[in-house]
Amino acid sequence: MSIPDDVRDLPLCIPVASQLPHAVGLAYASQYKGEDSVALVFLGDGATSHGDFHEAMNFAGVFQAPVVFCCANNQWAISVPVARQTRARTLARKALAYGVTGMQVDGNDLLAVYAATREAVERARTGGGPTFIECLTYRLGAHSTADDPRRYRQEAETAEWERRDPLPRFRGYLEARGLLDAAAHDALDTRLAQEIQASLAQAEARMEVRPLAIFDHLGPLSAELRDQREELVRDLSHASSARP
Repeated sequence: MSIPDDVRDLPLCIPVASQLPHAVGLAYASQYKGEDSVALVFLGDGATSHGDFHEAMNFAGVFQAPVVFCCANNQWAISVPVARQTRARTLARKALAYGVTGMQVDGNDLLAVYAATREAVERARTGGGPTFIECLTYRLGAHSTADDPRRYRQEAETAEWERRDPLPRFRGYLEARGLLDAAAHDALDTRLAQEIQASLAQAEARMEVRPLAIFDHLGPLSAELRDQREELVRDLSHASSARP
């Protein structure tokens, strides 16, 4: 599905760290055209172990590209802890080698992350160059459906970080300041759930599934491809008739 013209966003990059050179390139292009735009790119601690990270940081530092690197250091790159990824005391210190401003914040503190990001964006927008923000947080769940974190980390560690979960933490902050109560929270939760479901329904309606389209741009089909297409037609017809 294409991204709307009025949304300045890019789709997810599956290969780790491959989005970083893209972000720096966009930032440099904006700088070259005299715009005041800032590229904001997100990465994990595991991405700092990839070559694309170092290339992007170096280019951003040399050309003072208006880009902000926001790194969620959740302590684990799948099953590899940060201690096995780097000898640096912090990931933020890596920025120094490239002439980039480095910051470390409590990634489970919403306001701290907001303040750091806002400062970095303003710095980039006013010609102060790039910033690397290390947000200290934790991955409570599994990395993916194929991952079992119980095989490589202690449950006590997870339990300790669970007590620092940013969502109940920020809710407590708002309630303590009289900005939120249980009724308002429940109403907000319901409204957001409805908005999410409506957005999902809209997206699914636009994403028409056309399996046979894989043959549309192959030119004249060979006998083998025609056989494959006919087989797919039969499979789709069988699957459709088997539905309740």
